[in-house]
Amino acid sequence: MKDRNFLNTVMEFEQQLEAIQEQFNYLKQFVAHMMEEHQTLQAENLHLRARLDELQSNEAIQNEERKSDVADIGEGYDNLARLYHEGFHVCHVHFGSSRKGEDCLFCLSFLNKTT
Repeated sequence: MKDRNFLNTVMEFEQQLEAIQEQFNYLKQFVAHMMEEHQTLQAENLHLRARLDELQSNEAIQNEERKSDVADIGEGYDNLARLYHEGFHVCHVHFGSSRKGEDCLFCLSFLNKTT
């Protein structure tokens, strides 16, 4: 009877080992799948970071162009104002001719425009 009980114990142990082996195989497959997904996500992340850097770079370039356009407009206005204060007309009527110390309403209205 002891041998029979021992044999049953060994068979139960074998069944437990098989169940553990199945769980281990499932776990290995799960880990392999997770590693593949991790690699895919890392590659996608790198791609997205590169794209983000590219977009930010383009945006920075566009911002610099806008600033330069605004600076160009301001610089042109400053040059015209300087010419007017040096005594020259900047209006379309008498552009470049001497004001001879007199104010010109056309020049002043042109310089006071906001747009």
